[in-house]
Amino acid sequence: MKFSQLFFTLFFAVIGLVATAQPKIIFDTDIGGDADDLGALAMLHNYMKIGDCELLAIMNWTTDEFAVPAIDAINRFYLHPDIPIGTRQDETQTIKTNYNKIIADQFPYKLTNNDVPDATDLYRKILASNEDKSVTIIAVGPLLNIQRLIQSKPDLNSPLTGAELISKKVKEFVIMGGHFPKGENEWNFSGNMPGVTKFVIENLEVPVVFSGFELGVQIKTGESFNTIDKNTPLYTAFLYYSEHAPWMKANFEGKILPNSSFDQTAVLYAIEGGVDKYWKLISAGYCVVDENGNNHWKKGKKTKHSYLKLKESPEKMAQIIEAIMLNRLK
Repeated sequence: MKFSQLFFTLFFAVIGLVATAQPKIIFDTDIGGDADDLGALAMLHNYMKIGDCELLAIMNWTTDEFAVPAIDAINRFYLHPDIPIGTRQDETQTIKTNYNKIIADQFPYKLTNNDVPDATDLYRKILASNEDKSVTIIAVGPLLNIQRLIQSKPDLNSPLTGAELISKKVKEFVIMGGHFPKGENEWNFSGNMPGVTKFVIENLEVPVVFSGFELGVQIKTGESFNTIDKNTPLYTAFLYYSEHAPWMKANFEGKILPNSSFDQTAVLYAIEGGVDKYWKLISAGYCVVDENGNNHWKKGKKTKHSYLKLKESPEKMAQIIEAIMLNRLK
């Protein structure tokens, strides 16, 4: 082989490796209140199995005492028990309508809140140990963990502040939250935590892609889980959620009900992209959030903010997302 042929062969091989590099993901979740968090986590585990992503850590927002045990049980069920878990170390409570306890009751776990680090500390450790602009953070719950990370001070993990660490190490945030182009009182942007989302959105200096309520609410998944193995977290939690969630239980008749797929859309975008295939990426403007978490899209020149607008049909999207949740990928 001539030198020029060898050079171009190696060059395009390297380009191919770069193009197919695994996304490095930190997943920040308020697991338990809505089945979509579990669906999104199942997607990440299944993507890992085929080498499509690396799940660096899972950060828990909720103070439900069974949230960490549930996450640990899910990780063990999917044969990824070593994924680090962080949690906000505030006073815990038992939330009976959440499905976390039933997962912890039915599937083996070893970790509780007392066994895992504070989310801020783990964020700093994970970010400091990774390459610059290499980490994607998927946030599918209220953003208090992110606020605390931004406000964090230098420590043994890094001489950088949290804001500096994010700017140096994070490639992109994918945030499920808000309504686009305009909306009020979406849970992830509100979270009964005035000012949190406003602070976070105004202090992130890296690209942010939003998947809003209006996108995921159209995509109904989970009803097909009535036919899957009952000894799985997906069946157990989706059934419990259908029976106990205040906005679901009135229609419960002993079977899993169709669920909106909010968080799954964020995972799908973060791993596969899918721009111009699944959705359009609206980038001409930026997201404005008030103290109460209400938001609107301010049109203007292209910024670091973008939001997803559904292009594919909701029915087709549901099929795609269900296939990933059930590990029917390739």
